[in-house]
Amino acid sequence: MNRPMIAALFMALLLLIYLAFTVNYAWILIRDASLLVNAMGYALAILPVLGAWGLAAELVFARRSAKLTTELEKRGLLPGEELPSLTSGRPHREAAEAAFPQFKKDTEDNPESWESWLRLGLAYDACGDRRRARWAVRRAIALSRSA
Repeated sequence: MNRPMIAALFMALLLLIYLAFTVNYAWILIRDASLLVNAMGYALAILPVLGAWGLAAELVFARRSAKLTTELEKRGLLPGEELPSLTSGRPHREAAEAAFPQFKKDTEDNPESWESWLRLGLAYDACGDRRRARWAVRRAIALSRSA
């Protein structure tokens, strides 16, 4: 198991503990005699549901993206020299920005290839654009599931 996955599971455990305390406090408020306190309890009970949904969605995304990255690595298509890393393990941003047009063109030339979208997502991440990186990886996941 890799370090990011361990970190994600640790954060998930902390969130589950927090959600358990929230459910407990909501239950205490719901059992109170006051209608206003009951309303606050029911409102508070919604938060764990939303938190659990968000946690599940993120864990599914992490598992699917890790699976695709492993598959890309097995095929030898994982960007390596194009996205060099610093000693800390983070990609070298200037090199990633210089190589980015190559990944973008590959995706434009092969819009139905999940491999191209995943490499584009990795390039976005190396350039520091996490929002677009997640969008591209989600697109790769959707394409791989329909293939």
